[in-house]
Amino acid sequence: MTSLNIAQWLELLTNFFILSLLSFGGAITVAPDMHRLLVQDHSFLNDVQFSASIAIAQAAPGPNVLFVAVLGYQAAGLSGMAATLLGIMLPSSLLALMACRFSSARINGSASWRGIEAFKIGMAPITIGLIASTGWILTVNVPGGPRWAYILLTFLSAVLVWRTRLHLLILISLGAIVGALGWV
Repeated sequence: MTSLNIAQWLELLTNFFILSLLSFGGAITVAPDMHRLLVQDHSFLNDVQFSASIAIAQAAPGPNVLFVAVLGYQAAGLSGMAATLLGIMLPSSLLALMACRFSSARINGSASWRGIEAFKIGMAPITIGLIASTGWILTVNVPGGPRWAYILLTFLSAVLVWRTRLHLLILISLGAIVGALGWV
């Protein structure tokens, strides 16, 4: 865990502000950029710490954005947690509030609804791409074991979620069993 000076703290906060505005589909969609920032650019974390932080936070009950707090805490303690969480939450929350106020003010105009629908339709492929890149980063950075098996399991899980109505908890349980048995 590194201690941040004020310049590093502001840089971390600013970078997470920017990531917040790009995080269509949730904060997890910008995990590859968080990886670049925290692991590659600043070496606050290594690949194992990064993946473990996300896994721990995703396994815990609560909002999915918890992983940002865990990453920040792992990187730089409470000040890192404050910078990452404030950075990822504040801009997107303010943007959502402004969008809500705008859409409710123009609720009777059909043109505004068409614009909102066009925006949502246009953002769908971007969100899918961001989630796929997150899956890739989390898959290829797993230490040890055959990398092809991780990639295959990730692909298989994505296809099962996409093409079946299999409950996600079943897939998570299967993943836990596979990991506990040491198959990959």
